[in-house]
Amino acid sequence: MEEEIGRLTRCPDCGGEISTRAPYCPHCGAPTSKLMSAQYAKPDWGYEWKSRTEVLGIPLIHVAVGRKGGKLQVAKGIIAIGQFAIGLVTIAQFGVGFLFGFGQFIFGAAVIAQFAAGVGFGMGQFATGYVAVGQMVLGVYGLAQLGLAKYLWTAEHHDPQAMELFRNILNALKQFFSS
Repeated sequence: MEEEIGRLTRCPDCGGEISTRAPYCPHCGAPTSKLMSAQYAKPDWGYEWKSRTEVLGIPLIHVAVGRKGGKLQVAKGIIAIGQFAIGLVTIAQFGVGFLFGFGQFIFGAAVIAQFAAGVGFGMGQFATGYVAVGQMVLGVYGLAQLGLAKYLWTAEHHDPQAMELFRNILNALKQFFSS
């Protein structure tokens, strides 16, 4: 890292003092972009862990958050956990859960997220899916405050097929958790 000297800085290549506004180092010719990238480079931080167990060369569990080598880390595993993650089962801020995903912005087969882009099932503030549950939904069957669905159940719209499906789901959940 270069040392700040008033409105001067040190060139990381030659160590000479140069103006912070100079387009290149007058001593060695290093471009300012190199100086700026060195000055503003984001340091590595975060955490990463991979299980020793692998399935087809993919870690069973991969946890990754932060930066490594100046790049954001992406958790990639059968179970992937991180700020950014891709896996069969994913817990992330931004992720793809091929079977199931949980987080903020998630795409997958079955998803619970703030922005849930589910193919089969989506639940969240904004949700899509064959069956979608949320504040705002888009799907074939929808249970929402506001939605667009072939069979929709909202405060104003009571489609009998939607009501039957969601009541059956509720009853199945009650039986599952009471036994």
